[in-house]
Amino acid sequence: MQDVKDLALIIDSKVPLIALETYDEPAALQLLTRVAMHRQLGYFCWSLTEGLNRLGFGDAAKRTTDPESPSDVLRLIKRQSPAALIALCDYHPFLINQPENVRLLKDIAMAYEQLGHTLILISHEIEMPPELKRYSAKFELALPGDTQLLSIIRDEASAWSKENPQTPLHTDTAVIKKLVRNLRGLTEADVRRLARGAIRDDGAITESDIPEINRAKFEMLDMGGVLSFEYDTAKFSAVGGLKKLKEWAATREQAITSHHRDRPKGVLLLGVQGSGKSLAAKSLAGLWALPLLRLDMGALYNKYIGETEKNLRRALSQAELMAPCVLWMDELEKGLAGGNNDEGTSQRILGTLLTWMSEHTTGVFVVATANDVNGLPPELLRKGRFDEIFFVDLPDAKTREEIFSIHLRQRNFDPARFELPALAALSEKFSGAEIEQAVVAAIYTCSARREPMNNSHIEHALTSSVPLAIMLAEKIEGLRQWAKSRTVSAD
Repeated sequence: MQDVKDLALIIDSKVPLIALETYDEPAALQLLTRVAMHRQLGYFCWSLTEGLNRLGFGDAAKRTTDPESPSDVLRLIKRQSPAALIALCDYHPFLINQPENVRLLKDIAMAYEQLGHTLILISHEIEMPPELKRYSAKFELALPGDTQLLSIIRDEASAWSKENPQTPLHTDTAVIKKLVRNLRGLTEADVRRLARGAIRDDGAITESDIPEINRAKFEMLDMGGVLSFEYDTAKFSAVGGLKKLKEWAATREQAITSHHRDRPKGVLLLGVQGSGKSLAAKSLAGLWALPLLRLDMGALYNKYIGETEKNLRRALSQAELMAPCVLWMDELEKGLAGGNNDEGTSQRILGTLLTWMSEHTTGVFVVATANDVNGLPPELLRKGRFDEIFFVDLPDAKTREEIFSIHLRQRNFDPARFELPALAALSEKFSGAEIEQAVVAAIYTCSARREPMNNSHIEHALTSSVPLAIMLAEKIEGLRQWAKSRTVSAD
């Protein structure tokens, strides 16, 4: 009912053109039906394939033998009376480089006092030409709230149970809550379709359905381009060390997924390359069972002035539609280090990002990762931008043992068969990624030699490699000194 009141208010304000953006056209037409009944107005609908049709209210529309063309229907509306609501479905392509149609719409809008027609343009996305903006307003359908989402899921579960009386539906309350949370931001029709698919797939709603729901939601929202969906999240058990970060994340799980006004907004993970920052970002999404979106900062840039900032705003808006979610901004400094040769683009990008970080109230949790603090603007590092700045250092001996154990288990080797303390001692100054590569190299070696892998294979791989921390010793030490008094250790 709130949509009816809100749309009726716009109509009562005598706005002649309304852009109604939605993927759910049937719901939009049903809303207009209710508004027409409430206001006792004539109600017509035009589409390119069906022409102009009266949908049950007011005087009959004049009709031609064939469906009216985009220009003809506007001429017909100019001659038609009395006042009516007129829905134009997918009319937006006929406004691009077609001045005749733009002028006809402007004529109808300027003659509102005589005609009284309200034209509602319905499509998934509508950009009004500049000539029409002062005569128009935008309207979006309200999306289902948690109570309605739960009701839809129960309806689909009940329908399945009636069709399969001999087979009980398997689920639990915790999974249902996660499902409701991850279906936010979709239309009722899309929610029903996804819930039905999850139930009918295997007669159950389980934890394994959540990632597939998230991926389908991402595809429905059409988020191609600079924003990508990371299907494979991780578990913190796959991350060695980072004890303090894990504790921080665990204590905030409930706040992250709630509607609390003070819920955490994001963290910056600063540290040495290969130290596990990217894996930590994936693990946060996995821990909270939230979709993980990755923002490609490099792909934002466009040669045309203003387009780069537009790309960022669109990506952030799309992330809000996926909320609650984790938005991973990888190697943030590369997207903001344009210097003086980018005509101010990097500064405008920074301004757009800072404004959004300060003002957004949606459930988008930002995880930004960076390797070089010198590439980060000071404005981004001040208190309040992120909930916390964690420094991810090279792993200590105990953590290196844990990392060796993780990567051996992942490759079906029993860590108990290896002398992990010796490997940890030999791998001093190695990052987690470099330790993983040493294990991989050892596997290749023993496979080529057709012999079982042991400590010597890994030791050889370690001694044959020079870690980044030695090659870039001065730079990494400088980063450590900067972080000592300015950040929180992730370990």
